[in-house]
Amino acid sequence: MIKDKIISLLPYAEPFLFVDDLEHIDDDGCIGSYTYPKDSFFYAGHFIGNPITPGVILTETMAQIGLVCLGIYLMREKINETTQLPEMAMVSTDINYFLPVLPDEKVTVTSRKVYFRFGKLKCAVELRNSQKALVCKGTISGMISSKPLSQLQNR
Repeated sequence: MIKDKIISLLPYAEPFLFVDDLEHIDDDGCIGSYTYPKDSFFYAGHFIGNPITPGVILTETMAQIGLVCLGIYLMREKINETTQLPEMAMVSTDINYFLPVLPDEKVTVTSRKVYFRFGKLKCAVELRNSQKALVCKGTISGMISSKPLSQLQNR
């Protein structure tokens, strides 16, 4: 599965798509990037006169690149056999933040698979700025299922 195809299969759209490019992806992890446009909706109020990318958006960027893109790649055979994309949901995060990210700043996410079993994918992720300084890092876990998530909740 090619990188552009993976991005096209993401269940997100503007203004909530935080993946510009996948530089590398394999069974063990991935590397991708995103540049936060200065006119992004969240800068208007975070913070007034001093725009900084919210931590929740940084976490979402790491999840989209490091968890969802990797999950689509790991499920590629199942996706190719069916027309239905597996459903994905983030279930836990543990992220530490070290530096701010400003408007128009490009970031790179590196994800390493910790495990993928029983439909749960856990990844160690880090986000670095264009100077390669560590902005934030931690772990993100998600569930991947070919069943509707509503059926999983009723267990």
